[in-house]
Amino acid sequence: MAVHTVLPRLRHPLVAVALTVGLTVPWLATFFAFGGYGTVHPGENIAPVTAVLVGGLAIVGAAFLLAWSAETAEKDVAQGFAIAILAVLAVAPEYAVDALYAWRAGAGSSEAANLAVANMTGANRILIGLGWSGVALFTIYRAKRTADPAVDRRSGFLADAVTLERGIATEMTFLLVATAYAFFVPLRGGIGPLDTLFLVGLFVLYLAIVIQGDVEKTDDHVGVPSYFQAFPRPQRLSLVVLGFAFSGAVIFTAVHPFAEGLERVGLQYGIPEFFMIQWFAPLASETPELIVVAYLVNKARSTAGFNALISSKLNQWTLLIGTLAIVYSISAGEIGTLPFDTKQAAEIWITAGQSLFAIAILTNFEISTREAIALLVLFTSQVLAEFYVIRTYADPTDISITILLAYTVVYLVLALVLFYRRRASLRRLWERTFRAARSALG
Repeated sequence: MAVHTVLPRLRHPLVAVALTVGLTVPWLATFFAFGGYGTVHPGENIAPVTAVLVGGLAIVGAAFLLAWSAETAEKDVAQGFAIAILAVLAVAPEYAVDALYAWRAGAGSSEAANLAVANMTGANRILIGLGWSGVALFTIYRAKRTADPAVDRRSGFLADAVTLERGIATEMTFLLVATAYAFFVPLRGGIGPLDTLFLVGLFVLYLAIVIQGDVEKTDDHVGVPSYFQAFPRPQRLSLVVLGFAFSGAVIFTAVHPFAEGLERVGLQYGIPEFFMIQWFAPLASETPELIVVAYLVNKARSTAGFNALISSKLNQWTLLIGTLAIVYSISAGEIGTLPFDTKQAAEIWITAGQSLFAIAILTNFEISTREAIALLVLFTSQVLAEFYVIRTYADPTDISITILLAYTVVYLVLALVLFYRRRASLRRLWERTFRAARSALG
């Protein structure tokens, strides 16, 4: 009898919440023991491995709390708006890391300016190259064991596909506009006030549209979100705000020591610092988001997971880039342009090319297995090629730029071919967005 009594209690949603909060406790203890934000420095006052361990556990716990808060919020606000807020908080670590380099650049460090751009482009390419492709492949693989209405089984070589909700048309259209604009940013030699006005304004317009969306009936929730959705509305909203605030604060404070610890561990094995900052640090800062999406996919909410990824890409490709010039100007004490060199211009172009190709794939609101593999292979092959060049040549800059431009051309050709073949779908995508904007803004 005792076992039958105890087991149901252990399955109670509050037990899951308590265990998840418990994952953040080691980091919180470390954080306050050293005196707050910016005081935990792996390699100086804490071992890098320890920073990775306690920071990583905290990020995992906070990511689950973030996902539960967003799902609970879907009862009171439009799903698109809830996912947009989740996306902003999930990538908040990336904002923190990039803002640090932009601030140093404003203080006079030209190297920090290049690192800010490198970190931003690395994060954006990871989000698509590993995030979009990995989640699509995971969703299709998982559907072999569990029924998932978002997966369409088709005959043919690697033809199975993940289908997306048509409601994501607004995010995709705004992402397309931001991507087209990004191709022109390097032509001015830096990220300046004009870029801030356009890109931040674009994101604000996007939020103005999605916040007006209807609170539609979502899939039936289970577990923690279902438990909290049964609370009276004032208590429910308070819990959502608390969940967003707590998880956001944990992620924001833990990710920098976590990323710095990863960098130091990597440097011990001979990985170049610039390579670490462009790839390992963004990979660490993207971890919360990938955990959230994997959680949603595992609950057969694949479309919501993909919506979160697309929304994250949009806010990183607009709000993140736009705020770099703001932080730089505040640090410099005057309105200015965050400069970058020719290598970073090529990094922006390849990032825009990858983004354009990814949007072309999703124009018909689906991504097949072979399309996901194409994104993954193009991304990993370019990173490995550049890593080989960095380790092999004393002055790899020119060769690296050639590789980046070559991949940019490949992405552009593939994107233009897909857009031409799916021009009818592209037209319907624009029409859906205009209808949503007209409905939201009158």
